[in-house]
Order: sequence, then structure tokens, then C-alpha cells
Amino acid sequence: MNDQVAVILQARTGSSRLPGKVLADLAGRPMLAFLVERLKRCASVDLCILATTELVEDDALAGLGESLGLTVVRGSQNDVLSRFALAAEQTQANVLVRVTGDCPLLDPGLLEEMIHEFHGQGVDYFSNCIPPTYPDGLDVEIFTRHALLLAQVECIDPAQREHVTPWIRDSGRCRLGQKRYHLDYSAMRWTVDEPEDLEVVRAVVAHFEGRSDFAWEQVLELAQQQPQLFAANARFARNEGAMMGEGQKLWRRAKRVIPGGNMLLSKRAEMFLPDQWPAYFSRAKGCRVWDLDGRELIDMSIMGIGTNLLGYGHPEVDAAVTATVAAGNMSTLNCPEEVWLAERLVALHPWAEMARFARSGGEANAIAIRIARAATGRDTVAICGYHGWHDWYLATNLQNESGLEEHLMPGLEPNGVPRTLAGTVQPFSFNRLDQLESIAASHQLAAVKMEVQRNSSPDPGFLEGVRELCNRRGIVLIFDECTSGFRETFGGLHLKYGVEPDMAMFGKALGNGYAITATIGRRAVMEAAQTSFISSTFWTERIGPTAALKTLEVMERDRSWELVTRTGQEIRKHWQMLADKHGVNIDHWGIPALTGYTFRSPNALAYKTLITQEMLAKGYLVGNSVYVCTEHKPNIVNGFFDALDPIFGLVKQCEEGRDVMTLLKGPVCHGGFKRLN
Repeated sequence: MNDQVAVILQARTGSSRLPGKVLADLAGRPMLAFLVERLKRCASVDLCILATTELVEDDALAGLGESLGLTVVRGSQNDVLSRFALAAEQTQANVLVRVTGDCPLLDPGLLEEMIHEFHGQGVDYFSNCIPPTYPDGLDVEIFTRHALLLAQVECIDPAQREHVTPWIRDSGRCRLGQKRYHLDYSAMRWTVDEPEDLEVVRAVVAHFEGRSDFAWEQVLELAQQQPQLFAANARFARNEGAMMGEGQKLWRRAKRVIPGGNMLLSKRAEMFLPDQWPAYFSRAKGCRVWDLDGRELIDMSIMGIGTNLLGYGHPEVDAAVTATVAAGNMSTLNCPEEVWLAERLVALHPWAEMARFARSGGEANAIAIRIARAATGRDTVAICGYHGWHDWYLATNLQNESGLEEHLMPGLEPNGVPRTLAGTVQPFSFNRLDQLESIAASHQLAAVKMEVQRNSSPDPGFLEGVRELCNRRGIVLIFDECTSGFRETFGGLHLKYGVEPDMAMFGKALGNGYAITATIGRRAVMEAAQTSFISSTFWTERIGPTAALKTLEVMERDRSWELVTRTGQEIRKHWQMLADKHGVNIDHWGIPALTGYTFRSPNALAYKTLITQEMLAKGYLVGNSVYVCTEHKPNIVNGFFDALDPIFGLVKQCEEGRDVMTLLKGPVCHGGFKRLN
């Protein structure tokens, strides 16, 4: 029997939360070098092997390992077990020690004790972290060569192979031993996964003047005497990374470098399931999404914020875009597709004669307002509904923080919006023609901008009354159909009600996931664009118009608006059936193809969070609304409600007294646009 001991040091630079952490400076040398200094203080260690990946990004790490006198082995990024097996081939040692590169405070004295106890117990596996009693960052796992090679042959679970030792611990094939401290310090965090962790470790090493010869008990004494040095990472839980998916880890990284974490408030994890939402996708097809961990999820939620009415990755739309990319997306010359698309949209809306294109709904709304103001020579706009993020719209809240109370953005601070815009936007309530009449009587309005319908249908005569008022006072009537367009009619929802605006905007579903929005209108109004400056380089790219043309073709052929409306009606009916079955009260809102519900309860937001949490565990992306797509087939809908049924039962239990907060694994989600993080 060979009693030699080899440490296999697992490290890579591609950390999910803190990339390059093992190369980060620690008292004038890379953190990995500091750890190696400490490992070399353990007399029982005969050899130290650096096991890193084959990725180019780890070339520098491999070079560092060689400069430190380590044997370097490179293998799979994700199959770390196979990487360890390769490392074992570099030594005849029968005793192998697993150490990770993010634990620079690992104590050589503790390691020495554990190696001695491992020999004395005669086990195959020995650790101080199952269960943990030592501070996080002092983790050591010791196992026999035989146990490792047996795991290499027998273990087939990718997750177990990524973490090296689970099969050894759980298979029942190996004798296990453990080392526990007489007191439990497992809540202390001395590992390095987050920037705050690195801050703490740097403070510790600085206290010891950059030396590497201190013991873990000295660090413990420091923590008791100067707890402020350890405050930075106190909010992180032990082994938090192991419990987090790759998307959750990336979301945490994102919020360090992107204000708010991403580009769209509606896609922030906090809007769905704080701390648990997968946040990012690797691919999408039909009504299915795969997260960064490869988990397949059925999207019964917002379907790309309503962009993919034909489902993700529609083959015909994607083929048209692929051909366009191959032919060239951008040129000094204009793309002909924008002319063809303008003609197509005008043909669908006989009242309109001209079109301008952009790439987002907010841009389309801003274009419409600029044109309307140019056409009338007036400044003030009356609004009803949600119309984007631009200054002209957020100016509503300059006068009154409740100005957008009924328009998705209550209480939003209009920071950054020029105060001189105060009074230029006047809000009115849906179905309140009297309010609009009052505004028009006291202001010279350039435009009335409104959604045809969002949460409820227009009262008889309301839209007609708005049209007559605008005619009477020379006001440009603008319908914002960025959300409602092509969901209940082939074109704008206004076609259903027979009321024609002077301008209208379309977005979201128009390109089935590709960026394209349209502002269409009467010639007499649209020509005013030539008297102002409305222009952008990337409004002239080719992909958006190409996608829109093919999307319109498929929509018309398949009569997609009828399909999604019927499906939405079925979804609404099933929600109500579940509510009736379990005796809970819900309110419905939205058009059928964009349908939603709310529990009639003070705990409504907590119940929404609970449903999102429980349905995610069952493989569904869920909120309290569904942007229906043509890929939401009956079998998908039926499976969704089978999974949802028992969770409505949980809601009933909570309405009868059970504390919903005891069922939640994290915070309650944010409510609409009311909270920004």
C-alpha cells in the first residue's frame, strides 16, 4: 500500500459569480499562489496537482501552476470527476485530497490533522464539511485512489460528476468518516465566491501583514474581536452557489455591472421569483425555454413580453431572417423590405397611408408624439395607458406622483426628466370621456394617445366619443397597439371596434421576436415628420422588416389571432374552474390572448410568488398572466392546469389561516412597475 498523499487543487478562471477570482491579487500574489504557500506547510502532503480546464481562458492559470512547481492536469470544464481521474494518473499516491482554489484560508494544520485521522479510521472518504461545523472555506475532502476511480467508472449523473464526490458519499459503496468541531462555526464565510468574499479575505490577510503562516483559530479570534472585518459578506449563505442555478449566479453578476441587472424592467428576476428565477435562457423553441443549466421549461408566462405570438424560433420566420443575414443585413443603400412592409401595413389599415419604422415600442411612441406635435404646432398630450420610457411620457409624474397610477407606473419618480416638461402630459382614465373632455377644454392638445384596450373593454360609445372630440378640436388621435396588435384581429384591435385613429403603433408580435415596430398614419399627419428630425442608423437594418413580412404571411395563412384568442378563452375558463373548485376568489383582466388574473386577497402578491415558485419546480415559467402563442396547444394547456390544481389548494389553505410566508423559499415578488431595484 502506497501511503503517499497527493492534493488535487481544483481551480478555473471562469467562475459564474466572480470570474478570475483564483488569479485575484492577495497581498501581492495571486490568490492561488497564496493557497499553495499554505498547502506546502502541510508536512503530510507529498505532491500537489493543479486540475484545471482545457479552455483557452485557463492557459494563464496553468502557466501559474507550473511556475509554482505544481503538476498541471487539464481536462473537462464540467466533468470535474474525469479531471480528477486524470490527476490521479499523475501519481501513485493512494490518498487523495480535494481542495478548491477559492479557499485561500485553508489551514495546513487542520489538513494535517485530517490526514492523520483519515489513516486512523480506515475509511474510503473523510471530510469536515458533511455536515459542516468549520467555517466555510476550510473544507477538505480526503478519499482513496480506489474510491475515486470507482466513481469515475460508476457515476453517470452529470451533476454528481461536476461536484466530484457525491457518488462516493451517496452510493453506499464506500466507508465514510467525518470530522466535526466541538462548536458550530459553519455560518462563518471565509471562502471566495463573491466580490464581498474577496474583500473579507483581503482584510484578513492584511491583518496578518500578508503572511501565510497563521492558523484558522487565529482567524476565528480575529472575527470575534473585529467583526466589522467580516461584515461585507455576512448576507451570503453557506454553499449558496451549490444551491443556485447558473442563471441565478449570472443574474447576481449582472447587477454589479448593469444598472438594475438588465435592459428591461419586466424581465427582472425580482418581478417573478427573487433569488430563484433562472433569469437567462440558452435556447428557446415553440413554447419551451431551456435555462443555462439545460433544464427544459414550458413558458406559460409572458413569451418574450408578448413578442413571440407564433412561438419561439418559428421555422419560417427564422429561415427568412437567416437568408437575410446571409445576403447582408446592412448597406449604404436602403433595404427594399421596408417599402414592402409599409405597403403591407397600409393595405391592412385602409385609413392609413404612410409608415415609419423603429425597433422598440418606446421609440415608436416617441416618433408618433414628435410627428403629432409637428403636425399641430401644439405641445400638450393627453394619455391613457402605458406608452414607454421616454421623457415625453414620464413627464406625466412631474406634476403629480400619482399621474400614472392607472397606467402601469404608479409612483415612479421621473428622475432625469426635465422639469420644464411639467404640464405637457395630461392623464385620463379609460372609459372616462368626461375627463378627456375636461382636459381638452382647458388645454390645446396636440394628441390624444391611448391604448384601445388593456385590462377591460371600452364602454359602448367611448372610443367613438374620443374620435368625435379629436375631430372637433383638431387633435391627432393615436392608438398605441404595440401590445394589442395582431392578437384579436389581423392588424390593430381598433378594427374590432370600427374606430379609426389618425396614427397607430405596432410592435411586439409584429416581428415574432425580432426587433421591429411600426408607426402608421394618415398622410396629412405623417408628412409632418419631414418638418422635424426623426432618424436613426439602425432603423434601416434589414432583419426586422424581413421578419415582419414573413410573420404577417404566417399569421394570415394560419389565422393566428383566432387560435390565440380561443386558447386564451380556454385558459381563462380553466383559471375560474380552479378558483371555483378550491373556493378562492379571482378577478380576470386583459384581452383573451393576453389574459391574466389576480387573487382577491391582501396576500395576492405572495400567492402569485407561491404559484411561480411551485410551478417552476414542476417545469413551468408562470406568473399570473399568459401571453398566448400558437404553440400553446391543448395538451400543453391541460398539463399546465393539472400541475396548477394542487397549488390553488395551497392558496385556499392560506386563505383559511395557513401562513403563506412559511411556504415561500425567498422574498415576495415585486408588484408590477411599483418597485425598482
